[in-house]
Parts: sequence; structure tokens; C-alpha cells
Amino acid sequence: MDVAVLGAGVTGRGITQVCAAAGHGVTLHDTEVNDVMDGIDAVEAGLDDAVEAGTLAGETRDAAVDRLEGTTGLEAAVGDADLVVDAGERDRDGRLELFAEVEELVDPEAVLATSATTVSVTATATGLRQPGRAVGLYFSDPPSVPLVEVVVAEQTTEDTRDRAVAFVEGLDRPSVVVRDTPGFAASRLALALSVEAMTMLDERVAGVEAVDRAMRAGHDHPVGPLEAADRAGLDARLAELEHLADSLGERFRPPPVLREKVDRGHLGTKSGEGFYVWEHGDPVEPSDPDPTPDLRTESPTDPDGHDGP
Repeated sequence: MDVAVLGAGVTGRGITQVCAAAGHGVTLHDTEVNDVMDGIDAVEAGLDDAVEAGTLAGETRDAAVDRLEGTTGLEAAVGDADLVVDAGERDRDGRLELFAEVEELVDPEAVLATSATTVSVTATATGLRQPGRAVGLYFSDPPSVPLVEVVVAEQTTEDTRDRAVAFVEGLDRPSVVVRDTPGFAASRLALALSVEAMTMLDERVAGVEAVDRAMRAGHDHPVGPLEAADRAGLDARLAELEHLADSLGERFRPPPVLREKVDRGHLGTKSGEGFYVWEHGDPVEPSDPDPTPDLRTESPTDPDGHDGP
């Protein structure tokens, strides 16, 4: 299958890597040449890391790289695609405009998918002449998180849904089919956890590493919620939470610490600092010191004036 991924940011690169490793021909598109080149380099580096980790064979890596292409031309990206996945950061009008343009360039049988949570798939499909071809494919944090949510819009046909599910199965990844609602399913749960983790920082309950360790060691999460937020991009987390707060209420209101970090340009891995300081794709240390409660420096004295044991 030929796949076009629109958007060479963190999510687009991850989706490209997953699809290429699964045997698909993938074209990564963005509007700036440097973004495309950096994206291709990042995908190749991710494939190399998978080989080093023993999760991908060397010959599979080489074949995946051979199938990779990058372009700034939209027609060159989508003209032969069986599936187009929009992984860019666009508002509703921008996504409508893009999908309308893409529909003029693709085969009538091509599936058009979005991997964003901030604009509903149903709203995106309204601008299409064939709205039944629209579906959501939400990759939570590719390639590290395997789950993909197949989001069914009001217009999505049964055939489109089945093709989307089959595509995800071909990636050897688990899928869940969900209705097109704000935040979908897995992402809403992850964002709720992010809000509580960040609120704990605001309330000085514990430090960054302690909060993340509590979820890894206490609940068997592979990655803590604050590290996951850094990897996703704190500006993206802020936009997602603002969207959910408007749709679902105050429980998703972004915590102050998140706004402060975004205002300072501390966006996570892509800026080198978020809740952690990052080097070469790995968290090195928390960016802020842990809260230090006032501790006694001497043993307490008992009511009779005697020192405690």
C-alpha cells in the first residue's frame, strides 16, 4: 500500500516510521524542504534504533528506507496514495481546506484520515464530495505506543472503517474503534492523567520524577505522564486540553504549570526542555527542582522536657 503522511512533525515522523517498517511505501510531506529532510533523517534514525534494540531486522530496515520518500509537493505526495494521513497541526478551517485540496488529487477509492484530536473527523469530512471516505487514525505516541484508535465519523462508511481497521492490523498494532467524540477514548484517558500529574506539580505534592515513577512502578505504565507529555509536545498538550475543556468542562482545564512552560518556550523534546531536560532524545533530569518540605533538623522533645529517643 502507498501511504502519504502530511506533516513532518513528531507525530508525522512516528507514523511514517511505523508504516515503512510494516512494508508500506511512504511519502512524507511538509511545506518546507528542511522540515521534510529533518523528518526523513529522524525516521531513518528511529529505524536504526529499532534495529539496535532488536525489534527490527536489519534487512527490514534497509527495505523500509528504500521505500521512504519526502516532498514539498502535495500532488507528488498524495497522487498515488491509497491512504492519506494528515498529521499536521491545523485548525478546522485549515484541515477542511487541505482535505478538499487532497480530494482533487487522489484516487476515488483512497481513504482520507486525520490523526488529530483537536478537530473532529465529522467536521473535517463535511468539506469532502465523498465524505464517507473520511476516518480518524489516532496514533497516540508513535512508534513507542502501539495502540491506534480508529475514529468513525458520522459520515464514515462501513467499507472505510473496515479498511482502516485492516490497515492497522497490517501494522501489527492493536486498534479500538471509537465514535467521533472529543478526545476519543485512549487519548482522553491519557490527557486526564496528564492533568492530574501536572496539578500535583502545581500543588507541590511531589517532583517530576516521583510522579512519573509512581505510574511506572505503581501501575506498570511504560512511560510516566509527564515524560509522555514532553514527548508529545507541551504546546500540543495545551491545545488538546483547551479543546477538551471547551467541549467537556473544567476537569480538562490546562494546569498553570503547563501554560507557564509553553509561554517560556519549554515544549518538551523538540525544544530540549519541558518537564525534563532532554539530550539526544532521552530525559536527563527534571527541569525544575523537587519540592522540599520543611523537615525537622532535631528530634522532638516530649511534654516533660525530655528529648525523644
